[in-house]
Amino acid sequence: MATEMQAFFKDKVVFLTGGSGFLGKVTIEKLLRTTEVKRIYVLLRSKRGQEMKERSDAWEKDPVFESLMKVDPEVLKRVVPLAGDCQEPDLGLSTSDRQVLVYEVQIVLHIAASVRFMEPLHIALAVNTRATRLMIQLAKEMPHLEAFVHVSTAYSNCVIENISERFYPEHLTCPVEKVLELHKSLSPELLDQMAPVLLGSYPNTYTYTKALAEQLLQQEAGDLPICIFRPGVIIASYKEPMVGWIDNTYGPIAVLYGAAFGVLRITRLNVKAQAGIVPVDYCANLVLTCAWNTARECAIKLPPEPPIYTLAPTNDNLITWGGFRDKAARMRHRYPLSKMMWMPFLHCTTTPWLFRFLIWFYHLIPGYAIDLVLRLRGRKPRMIKLYDKIHKNIEILAPFVDTTWHFDGTNTRKLWKRMSAGDQKIYDFDLSSLDWDDYFLQALAGVRIYLAKEDPGEETLERAKKLYRRFKFFHRILQIVLYSGAAVILWSIAMRLFGIFI
Repeated sequence: MATEMQAFFKDKVVFLTGGSGFLGKVTIEKLLRTTEVKRIYVLLRSKRGQEMKERSDAWEKDPVFESLMKVDPEVLKRVVPLAGDCQEPDLGLSTSDRQVLVYEVQIVLHIAASVRFMEPLHIALAVNTRATRLMIQLAKEMPHLEAFVHVSTAYSNCVIENISERFYPEHLTCPVEKVLELHKSLSPELLDQMAPVLLGSYPNTYTYTKALAEQLLQQEAGDLPICIFRPGVIIASYKEPMVGWIDNTYGPIAVLYGAAFGVLRITRLNVKAQAGIVPVDYCANLVLTCAWNTARECAIKLPPEPPIYTLAPTNDNLITWGGFRDKAARMRHRYPLSKMMWMPFLHCTTTPWLFRFLIWFYHLIPGYAIDLVLRLRGRKPRMIKLYDKIHKNIEILAPFVDTTWHFDGTNTRKLWKRMSAGDQKIYDFDLSSLDWDDYFLQALAGVRIYLAKEDPGEETLERAKKLYRRFKFFHRILQIVLYSGAAVILWSIAMRLFGIFI
């Protein structure tokens, strides 16, 4: 028997942006697997030489849809790609496709975003802010619209540390209307030069343009049945569509990935700061729950402003960045990589100058040595170039792993309690009951299979475990040599000082 949410999505037509992204694909898969949704229109652009049709056809071989395709080989026929681009005027939609959306769609899930922190301002504004206005305008033309879910970020107001589920337009240096006028009238180069002034206290163009988009929704939503979902840092799945699934190296999972290879050994990280991390499957479940609840509530009475739902670890199940590191370290021997370069370990500091000093010993000197060997073998050097990229990313992410934010999730907790027991089981997003130890065990397995592309078989895993034990032995020998050398040097210095004073 169908649950209340499953009954709601039955025979519905959904329009989803960001369908090729991490959260977008998981949301599509969950819709197809758990509901009898009639059709999902997906806005899709050409990318890296692949046309829109090629990209959509590739989903049939994507791991995220693999289990679903085995059960129903025709399931992706309910997904209809539409050529478009959030960076283009009118979303790049053709007139005919726009009319199809206007007359058929009942649910809009606006997930698309440029998540690059240092994206040039003119691009971030186009994708994250102007596209939101275009989506609002499109939604206002839809006579059958029942729910519109806008995916923002829990860090859209990261200029303060205690963030409630409300709007914060007072932190913007310039109203969104004026910023979009500048985007329209100025050249991209001039607008990008103005970024430091416009951003104010915001650390990057991503969080800034997401904040602007929220102000747009506050001002222009009108009588739309709309809500905002603010997820924390989205990381690998916990259970669905498969355990530990991930397809990108953004954010904290990149730290696990680099450490698992034995390449990343020192980073800037406040081990006492709380980590606002959330599994992608929990986020997809809340996206769909928000759509159901928005349609249900707005059918009764429209709220004065779009309600906001935040998903981040709750007070009774918080995890620190130190806990993130330590849990992964305790389980690293379970799923090591067969291509690791050294035993995985990770040291952390919050002091910028100390980090820049230590990278010479942890990264650069070993990197130059490896590159020299590669050159002598007639191969292209790559380690220093890799470390340069890693260090730049660490600096960019530093503000987000050095500060503790307190996210209020009152609306989200109330929404959880409104759900039936059946829907809570199918669309679980209750972070208070998440087992972080079990999560990291699954995440490490996922990093091994989906990012490192290792064979999931036992033979490869056993070979990796042998390599891990070998590197661990050499690592301990190296530690003994270094500590002994340091002790000898300190003893020599002490004796000289003692001799001087005598």
